[in-house]
Amino acid sequence: MNKPTEEPRSVPASLGFRMPAEWERHEATWIAWPHNRTDWPGKFSPIHWVYAEIVRKLAPGEIVRVLVNSPAHQEHAARFMERAGVDSSRIEFFGFKTNRGWTRDSGPIFVSRMARRQEVAIVRFQFNAWAKYKDWNKDQRIPDLAAQRLGCALFKAKVNGHPVVLEGGSIDVNGRGTLLTTEECLLDSITQVRNPGVGGRDMERVFKEFLGVTNVLWLGRGIAGDDTHGHVDDVCRFVRNQTVVLCREKESHDENYRPLEENRERLQGMRLEDGTRLDVVSLPMPAPLYFDGRRLPASYANFYVANGVVLVPTFNDPNDRIALGVLSELFTNREVVGIHSVDLVWGLGTIHCLTQQQPGGDGP
Repeated sequence: MNKPTEEPRSVPASLGFRMPAEWERHEATWIAWPHNRTDWPGKFSPIHWVYAEIVRKLAPGEIVRVLVNSPAHQEHAARFMERAGVDSSRIEFFGFKTNRGWTRDSGPIFVSRMARRQEVAIVRFQFNAWAKYKDWNKDQRIPDLAAQRLGCALFKAKVNGHPVVLEGGSIDVNGRGTLLTTEECLLDSITQVRNPGVGGRDMERVFKEFLGVTNVLWLGRGIAGDDTHGHVDDVCRFVRNQTVVLCREKESHDENYRPLEENRERLQGMRLEDGTRLDVVSLPMPAPLYFDGRRLPASYANFYVANGVVLVPTFNDPNDRIALGVLSELFTNREVVGIHSVDLVWGLGTIHCLTQQQPGGDGP
């Protein structure tokens, strides 16, 4: 294991670091191989095959770094991936123990800068299991372990002298200075409180100093069934520097209808970092999906943009085809592929939730 670079005293933005857009070049994608049966009670067995299929689609375009709890866990993961036809030369296993493994939220959030070459660093946010669950002590160590393994700088995000709690699924950036998030998630003071006493301006200062963001767009609420209480990656995503897709529910009686329409109204009055208007493209919602009496957060917005492919959750729904078509027209330089996620979403997240990009690299 490499020695971590000594934590710089300056904040990342002052040193030229920024958080790249997801469609910018990756060196790798990070995931954590599933092991916690309580995430998919009664549906755990098929989840490994969904993960294996995701890795199979990612591996041709970039390295996939897979977190495992033990040698036996690694052997288990390797066996599934081999049977799924994954090129093992594109896989790197990291022996980092996790509680759950929703890597988008607990994994390293990377920033980068160009000097003689592209340099990456990790911004270390606190993770407290969405201010809801008690088992998070292993997950919250992943950014530190990643910085040690890669030998890169680790910046510890703080506001008013206190560590900042933040999950990767609560933000989305265009790489030019604008960030999307929701008030429901980051400014809630009652239900799932991440940072007590911290307001919107405080969070905007965090984004500016640690992610190189100059412009924050605050949406309102997330979608029904979302265990995270409002993550933006189930609602609205950047697909180009000035273009977002925004989920739209056509059925006025559905509980998602009003929150999504209110978000649409907000976006109409918002501007990008350079003062221009956003292009807003509608992305359909699948029909409500329930399991064991619970509504699930099924959303096509939870896609992941990799070097050569865009992976989109699908739900055996007529709108699957429409959503794939919308995204294919926007990502013309990548293959847009549907990943069956009816079982996966029982874990209350899908493809974007379980992946995390590491910027850089020249590709295969």
